[in-house]
Amino acid sequence: MLDVRHCATLAEAAGIVSGDRQAVLLGGGTLVMRDVNEGRLTEGTLLRVTDPVFRRIEAGGGRIELGAGVTMGMILANRDLAFLHAAARAIGGPAVRNMASVGGNLFAASPYGDFTVALLALDAQVVVQAGFGSGRAVPLEEFLAARERSGPALVTAVQFSRPSNPGEFHFRKISRVRPKGISVLSIAAHLPQSGGRMAQVRVAYGAMAPTPIRARGVERALEGKSLDAGAIQMAKQAALEGCRPATDAIASEWYRREVLPVHLGRLLAGDGR
Repeated sequence: MLDVRHCATLAEAAGIVSGDRQAVLLGGGTLVMRDVNEGRLTEGTLLRVTDPVFRRIEAGGGRIELGAGVTMGMILANRDLAFLHAAARAIGGPAVRNMASVGGNLFAASPYGDFTVALLALDAQVVVQAGFGSGRAVPLEEFLAARERSGPALVTAVQFSRPSNPGEFHFRKISRVRPKGISVLSIAAHLPQSGGRMAQVRVAYGAMAPTPIRARGVERALEGKSLDAGAIQMAKQAALEGCRPATDAIASEWYRREVLPVHLGRLLAGDGR
């Protein structure tokens, strides 16, 4: 049987999660309620958090923090987060975006989780809280690698630095059905430039591995280069390094491998197609 509990604070919810391995946080419900409705989740405790901090956005300065309960709709309504609007708009239709949360997207299985791809390219950190202690920040890449085997802890927020030039952050989702189809793949890239050359490049993929991944071969190919045709060609040649795409109802492994370099090249060239 499922029990629903309401928690007034994040500390209360974290304490329950730490002591009850069957406790599941109910954020927007787009993942959890699907499991409930389809009979995959029939026992345990569902937690609803009413703490305002859970849905707080701090985006006025250079360091941004999004509460785990912040929805895609809230991001789209915030002008300070305009550089993330394309990634937030990639999550379902309006009804889903008004429910789907930042924290929930971190746990979405491939080929979902497009917003997490954007966060990975922004070098985000995940704030987790175990028990009634204070939270600690974990690099998103590390969090994703340990997601399935991590101990009981509550995700309370994500943190990342604002791009100094929003035009240097790019996001692209490829789907068969537009505008809200499931991803064939997604790509996010932060391409800071100094003196006409790229520095501290970060590129991430979705649906090209069991979790969103860094495109390290592409990063190496672009680092220190001007963003010209030669650099883009080198990036396309390195595009598939580290990829382990699956075959599913949306696309085959072969197809994902074939189209990734094409769409990476278009993103880097600023082609809106």
